[in-house]
Amino acid sequence: MNFSRPLILASSSPRRQYLMKEAGFEFSVQSPNVDESFPADMPVKRIPTYLAEKKARALQHHITDQIIVASDTVVVLGNKVLNKPTDRADAIRMLEVLSGHMHVVITGVCLLSKEKIDCFDDQTEVTFKKLNRAEIEYYIDTHQPYDKAGAYGAQDWLGMVGIEKINGSYFTVMGLPMHKVYERLQKF
Repeated sequence: MNFSRPLILASSSPRRQYLMKEAGFEFSVQSPNVDESFPADMPVKRIPTYLAEKKARALQHHITDQIIVASDTVVVLGNKVLNKPTDRADAIRMLEVLSGHMHVVITGVCLLSKEKIDCFDDQTEVTFKKLNRAEIEYYIDTHQPYDKAGAYGAQDWLGMVGIEKINGSYFTVMGLPMHKVYERLQKF
């Protein structure tokens, strides 16, 4: 799908690149190098759009007539954010706390051009079955989920065997709510 202006996907995520391609978008890729920290008192729901905007603004000086598409995903259990795991032990800890529970995945998106900015998010509820330690370790050792919020990918083995229910967009869980991205780009 061609728009009147070229798109830049501000992400090194193979999943986001796949989703953009499958949705028919033509785009180039630039990976922003940003600190993904956020204020400690920031409301959980605001974190993904805050980080998506940070990523978009990091590339702002590179654009002329392009539109930057940046996003960030967080996993929220209760009121606690589970970001990307720092190591194997952290990934095990995250998956153990998600096991048998419903959590919320929030993906924030920022569309940015020289003239305009549009930031938005989408939320999806995900329920995991009770996972045993062997399943968790197998997944971590075979899929290396260190670049994924909450230490899992819905499209990976653990998502296939562990997710019992999704209430919302599967693509939001994968990292890019394509239905909203498409709609907002048409209006942008």
